[in-house]
Amino acid sequence: MDTPVSEADLRALLARQRDAWRARTPDYAQRMDDLARLRAAFKARLEDFAAAMSADFGRRSRHESLLSDGMTVLSEIDYVRRRLRRWMRPKRVLADWLFWPARCEIRYQPLGVVGVIAPSNYPVNLALIPLVDALGAGNHVMLKPSEHTPRTAELLRELIAAVFPQERVATVLGGPEVAAAFAALPFDHLLFTGSTAIGRKVMTEAAGNLTPVTLELGGKSPAIIAPGYPLDTAAARIAAGKFLNAGQTCVAPDYVLLPQAARDAFVDAMRAYVATRYPGLRDSPDYSSIVGDHQFARLAALLEDARAKGAQALMLPDDGAHDPARRVFAPTLLLGVRDDMRVMQEEIFGPILPVLTYDTFDEALAYVNAQPRPLALYHFDRDRARSERVLDATVAGGVCLNDTVLHFAQEALPFGGVGPSGMGHYHGHAGFLTFSKQKPVFRQARWSSMALMRPPYRGLAERIVRFLTR
Repeated sequence: MDTPVSEADLRALLARQRDAWRARTPDYAQRMDDLARLRAAFKARLEDFAAAMSADFGRRSRHESLLSDGMTVLSEIDYVRRRLRRWMRPKRVLADWLFWPARCEIRYQPLGVVGVIAPSNYPVNLALIPLVDALGAGNHVMLKPSEHTPRTAELLRELIAAVFPQERVATVLGGPEVAAAFAALPFDHLLFTGSTAIGRKVMTEAAGNLTPVTLELGGKSPAIIAPGYPLDTAAARIAAGKFLNAGQTCVAPDYVLLPQAARDAFVDAMRAYVATRYPGLRDSPDYSSIVGDHQFARLAALLEDARAKGAQALMLPDDGAHDPARRVFAPTLLLGVRDDMRVMQEEIFGPILPVLTYDTFDEALAYVNAQPRPLALYHFDRDRARSERVLDATVAGGVCLNDTVLHFAQEALPFGGVGPSGMGHYHGHAGFLTFSKQKPVFRQARWSSMALMRPPYRGLAERIVRFLTR
């Protein structure tokens, strides 16, 4: 079958996958074999994927592609395969004493057919990790890669076709109209990664079918530097997370909060980091381009709006690093920002970093809590009690203490947002649970204690009811 583009084609493909799943739900052996073959085929194509992503972006760091879109996928496959047998095993749970000698257990049953809509910023990672988790849970999958990275999407289609029959895993290519029709399909679960605005549309489409959704969105993830924390260390770790993939990372630090007296030293440390890590930034193979003209124009508009409203923009290491012709957007610090600027109202999703200052730590914490709940929160501090206070006082999709971004790569940690930054989790065991139905099973014994609780409610039954409602 050719790549489906119409709603009728999509529904026919979904029906074929569902029929195939019902005819033979993947058992442990099938799941392990699927993941092993996917790993081998993907590993053999790593360099091809790095080249395809670089071509789609205009320039993308090969090493960052191998790490962020290669290593993460291979690690997820290995993590799931090592633990899958244990995860699939029914879990015995103790029945309430009132119902003894009955027994209870939880069985983990695949849902059926899962839909995955992937974005353009990490077009391999954010397509294949949900696929791995869904396959591990025993589902069939329909995958919709981003149309903004067409070479990578085509390579994903070729990879999937080489490993799986289309009745088990299929890749759907196409633009926004295809994506909208895809989101409206009656999947057994739908995972979407992308912007909050598009996430609302996806959720609306899914609601018509009561399709359960996992939404991995974004938001404005703060980085708080506490008084006394070494600025060189904080600047290096914030820069590493912010300028990875030229800031096109959903968990990238979106703004920094630090003591007023530390601002200038922080700026100097950031400038030194960029000069050292990205020499000749305009031509550096380690600094990525912005993925498309529209996204570059959006970032330029955010910067212009901030400047027009009084912010000071510092391009790093200098103004000469900017190269619009090749969509190289230089790392940029913004000083003197206000909340009415677009850059403080929208997710930046690029290498622009507003630097805010505070007089007291309580002020910084209050500012973070006054904003919509972020996908990630970063806190730099050597005071354990104050760090615990931040953990207790804030709500975020995930937290990284004394570093940035790295929590995403921990398979043992669930990944997901909260409120405007998303809903639901995946990665590792969390992904297995997301794509499984945790089926509760109650096993009655030959003799049932509930026989004492049947009408007429007199005598012993009356006394038991009084005891239980005492």
